[in-house]
Amino acid sequence: MLFTSYEFLFFLAVLVILYYHTPPEKQWIMLLAASLGFYASFGPVYLCYIGTTILTVWFCGIQLEKNLVHQKVVLEEQKGAGSREEKKNYKLRQKAIRSRMQALCIVFNLGILAVVKYANFFIANVNGALSLFGQSEGLSFVSIAMPLGISFYTLQAIGYLVDVGRGTVQAEKNLFKFALFVSFFPQVIQGPISRFGDLSKTLYEGHPYDPQTVAFGLERILWGFFKKLVIADRLMPLVTGIISDAGAYQGAYAAVAMLVYTVELYADFTGGIDISIGVAEALGVQVQENFLRPYFSTSLKEYWRRWHISMCSWFRDYVFYPVSTSKGMQSFAKFLRKRFGPNLGKRLPVYVSSCVVWFATGIWHGARWNFIVWGWLHFAILMISEECEPLYERFHARFGLIDRKGYHFFMMARTFLLVCVLNLFDCYVNVADTLSVLASIFAVHNWGLLLDGSFEWFGLGLSDFVVAFLGVGLMLFVSIQQEKEWVRDQVARWPFAARACVWSGLFLIVLIFGAYGIGYDSAQFIYNRF
Repeated sequence: MLFTSYEFLFFLAVLVILYYHTPPEKQWIMLLAASLGFYASFGPVYLCYIGTTILTVWFCGIQLEKNLVHQKVVLEEQKGAGSREEKKNYKLRQKAIRSRMQALCIVFNLGILAVVKYANFFIANVNGALSLFGQSEGLSFVSIAMPLGISFYTLQAIGYLVDVGRGTVQAEKNLFKFALFVSFFPQVIQGPISRFGDLSKTLYEGHPYDPQTVAFGLERILWGFFKKLVIADRLMPLVTGIISDAGAYQGAYAAVAMLVYTVELYADFTGGIDISIGVAEALGVQVQENFLRPYFSTSLKEYWRRWHISMCSWFRDYVFYPVSTSKGMQSFAKFLRKRFGPNLGKRLPVYVSSCVVWFATGIWHGARWNFIVWGWLHFAILMISEECEPLYERFHARFGLIDRKGYHFFMMARTFLLVCVLNLFDCYVNVADTLSVLASIFAVHNWGLLLDGSFEWFGLGLSDFVVAFLGVGLMLFVSIQQEKEWVRDQVARWPFAARACVWSGLFLIVLIFGAYGIGYDSAQFIYNRF
């Protein structure tokens, strides 16, 4: 049941009506039933996977909190008795118990993710290694259907478990409420990756019908449909056609695919997130923003503060900080400071931790070496930029360019082109094809085909390019306006007639120019496959 399907629209309409006719204290039950039904629509067997994660993480969270409460009670009872050293040792023993419980649960759930998502990748690499030693027969590949959204709901559940272990949130005692947190249907298959402390504030409480809230949610959904159907799905055949044959379509073809895919990816992913947030908002549930106009970034570091915010913050809080502050890393830092001085002892452990994070980020996106290389390239560029920061500062101070609009635009364009190049690793199947195609942009001189109608071979005519160009222009205009204030908040202050014209006009644009209809196979959202 895709977000852009007629079935989903019918499902959502029925849900909204039933939801606001349900007693407020029972609305969360309605959301749970809808979420499980939505997820089961992709295949009832998938409920076994998400159900296993729900049960194991919920149970472990309860046990972690029981241990924390028991520890607090014991320490209160021993107040004034026992030495400080005894209390310290007791706390360390209890922390070790919690760490083992938590690690077991995390490894188990990451193990499920690893088997369904990475088993064949591992087997392929083992077979490749065996072939180097003359072994013609390798391991057989496995056939396991990968549940939609498993990467998202697994990270969300693990984040909850770590927060409970840290004592930053209380464990949810109600199994069914916790099941709703993990399976909440607007975000379960493509994010955002929510934190329990944030989402639970509005997920379980009752919400009386508010026309303005529902209208804002529906407007956000409509804007997401515009991005997905009018822009992303219209451009998709062009990108798909070019990347289908890395050897045949090089040079100008590759350059166009690189630029168009970056636009398509943004329209597709942010469109899906707009729908997710809009659906939740129409139901009175607040979900965090996941994008902050990333293509306006002036550096790759800023870009990753604006792109897929929930994923980046997850890897920062639950991978980077634990790795960088672990006992092993602290010992490594101490060794470096002693042997090579405080500067290297301070910086190198941070870079090692960052390397781990970017490896995890890359492999999370997909079971291909392309994604691993993509992650490590990000790490290398960010590390080099960090080391060169003093040089940048001196350069800017010397020439006074930093405050000039022209230079600011140059930095935005430079960052956008860098992102485009890195996105090529998402497009092609293997690293060799990606590097070959990238080199061809500079080596193959076939730029004349941009004007000879060659791109109509991919099923797109002049009208398609005009619609896509105008759609991107509108998306850019809205993004510029939202640097000051949300456009829908601006529109909300207009007279009713003007508001009606804006939203009915956008609806007609989606209806008339959206890439769907008889004979059209609605495309899955790009991030659903992650």
